[in-house]
Amino acid sequence: METRELTCIGCPMGCLLTVEIDKGEVTSVTGNTCPNGERYAKKEVTNPTRIVTSTVVIRNGDKPRLSVKTKSDIPKSKIFDVMKEIDAARIDAPKKIGDIIIENVAGTGVPVIATRNVEIK
Repeated sequence: METRELTCIGCPMGCLLTVEIDKGEVTSVTGNTCPNGERYAKKEVTNPTRIVTSTVVIRNGDKPRLSVKTKSDIPKSKIFDVMKEIDAARIDAPKKIGDIIIENVAGTGVPVIATRNVEIK
């Protein structure tokens, strides 16, 4: 049996969670003060995911970079591949919040979207 300690990010409380795992299955979660903690712990130890935020170079814009994020969470193991594609991206202004910047980042099936407006310079 394996035991892991995590700090929950499911709500502002930041509970210290203790997760017991047996043969890859979560057998118990303790320390949470709300149901979010148990859900977070189970997902974090069996299939960790993250939303990635960054910026891309935008040509001819009123700002030099456009803030972006993955539209939903991606496997934690893909973060470096996702960042490599985001870093390589070069786009043209204008862009609006929600515009798709990369359709299927790193083969995850998740798009990267704009999180701010950038107008033409």
